[in-house]
Amino acid sequence: MTNYAEVDFSPILADTDDEVITHSPVRDIRLASGKVLALITLDNGRDHTRPNTLGPATLQELNNTLDALKVRAAAGEINAVAVTGKQYILAAGADLSDISKVGSRDNAKMVAQFGHHVLGKLGDLGVPSFAFINGLALGGGLEIALNSTYRTVDASAAAIALPEVFLGIIPGWGGAYLLPNLIGIENALEVVISNPLKQNRMLKPQQAFEYGITDAIFPAANYLENSLSWADGVLAGKIKVERKNEPGKIERLTKWPIAIKMARGMLESKIGTVPKSPYAALELLEKAKSGTKAEGFAREDDALADLVVGDQFAASMYAFDLVQKRAKRPVGAPDKSLAKKITKVGVIGAGLMASQFALLFVRRLQVPVIITDLDQARVDKGVAYIHDEIGKLEAKGRLDSDSANKLRSLVSGTTDKSLYADCDFVIEAVFEEVGVKQQVFGEIEKFIADDAILATNTSSLSVEEIGSTLAHPERLVGFHFFNPVAVMPLIEIVKTPQTSDAALSTAFVTAKGLRKNAVLTADAPGFVVNRLLAKVMGEAARAVYEGTPLLTVEKAFAPIGLPMTPFQLIDLVGWKVAAHVQDTMAHAFPERFFASENFHKLAELSEVVDKDKAGRVTGWSKSAEKVLKGAVGSTPATEAEILRRVQDGLAQEIKIMLDDNVVAAVEDIDLCLILGAGWPFIDGGASPYLDREGASERVFGETFHTPMVKGIAHS
Repeated sequence: MTNYAEVDFSPILADTDDEVITHSPVRDIRLASGKVLALITLDNGRDHTRPNTLGPATLQELNNTLDALKVRAAAGEINAVAVTGKQYILAAGADLSDISKVGSRDNAKMVAQFGHHVLGKLGDLGVPSFAFINGLALGGGLEIALNSTYRTVDASAAAIALPEVFLGIIPGWGGAYLLPNLIGIENALEVVISNPLKQNRMLKPQQAFEYGITDAIFPAANYLENSLSWADGVLAGKIKVERKNEPGKIERLTKWPIAIKMARGMLESKIGTVPKSPYAALELLEKAKSGTKAEGFAREDDALADLVVGDQFAASMYAFDLVQKRAKRPVGAPDKSLAKKITKVGVIGAGLMASQFALLFVRRLQVPVIITDLDQARVDKGVAYIHDEIGKLEAKGRLDSDSANKLRSLVSGTTDKSLYADCDFVIEAVFEEVGVKQQVFGEIEKFIADDAILATNTSSLSVEEIGSTLAHPERLVGFHFFNPVAVMPLIEIVKTPQTSDAALSTAFVTAKGLRKNAVLTADAPGFVVNRLLAKVMGEAARAVYEGTPLLTVEKAFAPIGLPMTPFQLIDLVGWKVAAHVQDTMAHAFPERFFASENFHKLAELSEVVDKDKAGRVTGWSKSAEKVLKGAVGSTPATEAEILRRVQDGLAQEIKIMLDDNVVAAVEDIDLCLILGAGWPFIDGGASPYLDREGASERVFGETFHTPMVKGIAHS
């Protein structure tokens, strides 16, 4: 085993000039029993919008702090050490920008070793160590806690997770060894592999406590005081810490191998065998059932080093950079000073989508929101839905009663369109037909001010055509949400040749106020996400009508890594919506998009596909089989043929979109697919994936990204 104390870490400490250092000041706290606890508070000196991160210089300072505390513990000056963070945040993990710059495998391994060297000291101070998880604890932040002897958590902490697999790496500072030995293999598989692959799902504090990641949970109001008192009780032997999920011999001998085998099978069926990080994590978890901590840490060192210099981590960093930087500074957004101030919002429609819009606008903007529909009964139903959803947020403790009552009072409904007169921003959520949208906008435009903004949520129709009958078409902008509205982070903002800078600026500022990421797109059929998903769904449908079995088609798409298979996705968005989008795309580009009348026949059925409890498609429903009988051919495609067709089709479509200036750059297409379609981080979005798979060169003889660095661009 490597003796970390003998490793020369100077190569990774040499270039830390740009690091925002998280400092580790210490203060002594005399507990009620008279014992002294040395409390480290991690703090980078920034406000809570810049979380603590753990770069090399930060780890070096923490290393020196822990060495000094070990000396004090040996001298009998302190009885315990605790680590907590600045307000709301323990730490958001390693500084990924540092890790992505390491260059060689040796340096990458050194990053893992340095983390183990420093954090491992929390278990070797000569006195018990406590982690007080007072807020966000991700990756290395959670591993600080796992390396400590005991852990408490603030019940209001934002999120707790080991998200590394989502980013194409593994928990490399103790997490892959310590966690399964703390909470058992099944829980560890959930935290380390399953959650990251579910669009990077995080744990709430209560879940972390129930898993056994933390030993105690306390409310925010007196969190530190309660944690100190609890630690005092533990030190005095008055509180006995029991860990019911800690694995015993029987679990290690029987349950462990079975859980690993089942997890491997699940991974292979859901994501294929191309992604490396889930399988590397699985191997580490499998081996964690036996051997020493030092052996476990050494395995993490090697696994992390291999992944950091691989192309999937480079792809993840490209995607991470898009989400962290490009998404926050949208390309093409006019100066925000041009935006109209929004003091009242109108929503045309009172159905489910419209009601979700109204709820989001009232929650985020906290301005009056008015909804309208054809009759009062529909309006009343929409308002009741919004009030009910506000009540659910109140019941969950996410809103206090005063805030909930205020939000309810801001929502109203009417059939009297003259009440829209003082709205600054009006968005429609009506039937996806140009004529219907033109009609409702024409009715509203008679009442609103000349500079009020109109927004259409169309998913694929021409925004310019929708606005062609308006007196002021320059006020119209596309404002395309994704379902579910509250969750999906993307809004495609669509500009027509007539759209004014004031309307466009208002749209971008409003999107930011709604806490969404906006990407500017030209007024082209399907815009970005639906255009490319229509290609995916169309190729799936084409294969079915050739005579390919449904499950063969579903399986063919697994290597792409989308969170849903094509027919799962169609079933979620709705067969009528999918049929409409396919028609729009096939009408616009008949030579490149597949559509079939059978889509519409299937859309009329109550059930089209059968699914298991996990939501996986298992086959056609009996009624769908009747529709398809005689409609499918007898020349089934293989999985490889289907995958190649969809890869080449996507590469072709993205190249055409770039040539036609649908977006400013390929990075915007990747950003849209990551935020709006859940395209995996470990692929880096669609274009790097298509480059690596050779589709770009097959289709147009070049790659989307140059220069290529291990199969991925850093444009």
